[in-house]
Amino acid sequence: MASTVHFWNLRASLKSGNEARLTKLVKAAGKDLGLAPGDLTAVKIHFGEQGVTGFVRPLLLKPLISWLVGQGAKPFLTDASTLYVGRRGEAVSHHLVAAEHGFDPLVLGAPVIIADGVKGQHQEAVRIRGRHVKKAFIAGDIAAADALVSVNHVKGHEMAGFGGALKNLGMGCASKQGKMHQHITTGPALDPEKCVGCGSCALVCAAGALVLGEAGKAVLDMEKCVGCGMCFTACKTGALAIDWKTDIQAFLERMMEYAKAVLATKRGPCLHLNFVLSVVPDCDCMGFTDAAICPDIGVLASTDPVAVDQASVDLVNAAQPLWPSRLPKGLKPGDDKFLAVHPHVPEDMGLAYAEKIGLGSRKYKLTQI
Repeated sequence: MASTVHFWNLRASLKSGNEARLTKLVKAAGKDLGLAPGDLTAVKIHFGEQGVTGFVRPLLLKPLISWLVGQGAKPFLTDASTLYVGRRGEAVSHHLVAAEHGFDPLVLGAPVIIADGVKGQHQEAVRIRGRHVKKAFIAGDIAAADALVSVNHVKGHEMAGFGGALKNLGMGCASKQGKMHQHITTGPALDPEKCVGCGSCALVCAAGALVLGEAGKAVLDMEKCVGCGMCFTACKTGALAIDWKTDIQAFLERMMEYAKAVLATKRGPCLHLNFVLSVVPDCDCMGFTDAAICPDIGVLASTDPVAVDQASVDLVNAAQPLWPSRLPKGLKPGDDKFLAVHPHVPEDMGLAYAEKIGLGSRKYKLTQI
């Protein structure tokens, strides 16, 4: 059965401005959420790494937050810490980046809460029956929330090929350990040349996988590593970093299984908003925003994360390619822009597997508001 995806194509007028159109979109897509008064509602968003300009602008969230409050819910804006070294790797700097990018609770009407705690250790283990994942490690405050809305900036991604609702759920809602669980199976990569022998990694390694060796430098025992990711935050010299070498199909399947685990923590359907604006080649974690690969298209909303992602991909591919950009010359409307930029990714970018495990349908009916 085809799922309904509501779509605003960015047209507006004096009688029906941008805020009114967004409100109408949210009302149409969220009418079956079944929110109860007092429901603590996680609004999962990417606040943008320092140096990024393409993230979803804060004021675009006002209609959503106002609607949630009108339903009696108590929304909070949230994200989880990253594995890579940057300003979003722990909660203190992450909060400051969110503030610098305009996510002000007094303006938006919702506080910012980093869901996996100060150092990325606040998590909940969620058991599922996945091909790869039996226990998913989800950011604690996202798992604890009564309801969930994912707000997604549609863009390319250097590993997944495409980032939308499913990536924001699976990867974005995972704790550090959960992110590492999806990316790799062998543990972190250790560069002895960068190690100064400070011992910080050994102090935070509860599994005892990291110790200082006889040479006064860190030694990693892969068999003991549990993939918690704490060593990345502890290491200040870059000697410990994630080993990004992984099978892309298996990575995508693990990410989809994590998305299923996140949704399993909620009693009812969740709402997913895809902002197909500033569609850039890479993730908002990159520290810069490259030129867009197509014109701004609009905003899509659905309770089906597979359908809203498939519709977003289809609209981007149907759009006129833009240059200068990372797109190869000669691309035409209808050609796959994400695969043109990231040719290493499977053609369906994990959406077929997401449909297979019951996350939603790739068949959709696009309804314009």
